[in-house]
Amino acid sequence: MNGMPVSPYWTILTLLIFAVGFALAPLAMAWAWARIYSPQKSGPHKNATYECGLEAKGDPWIRFQADYYLYGILFLIFDVEAVFLLPFAVSLTHLPISAVFVMAVFVLLLVEGLVWAWRKGVLAWA
Repeated sequence: MNGMPVSPYWTILTLLIFAVGFALAPLAMAWAWARIYSPQKSGPHKNATYECGLEAKGDPWIRFQADYYLYGILFLIFDVEAVFLLPFAVSLTHLPISAVFVMAVFVLLLVEGLVWAWRKGVLAWA
């Protein structure tokens, strides 16, 4: 160097430029590839609804029941519960008593969620 002090902000600015470039470069390349090589074919066959090789019958914009999402969310909640309880159960004898209380609060919150879902009728099969 020739004696000029280097500001630490130049390093941050350089890394910021590289980070933005690293994020935008694949997007720009994909856009350029699509503009150059993708054929532009619009028509009734290209814009038609396609499902499993069969011609669509009826309106594709049907109303989807939200109950399926509730089943999925409940599955994720209790699946995560199992993931957190397994390491706790494996190392139970080596943990302090405070960890037992923390896991008891965790389980009680999950049981509360289960009781709420049960009382709301989310778990009804019929």
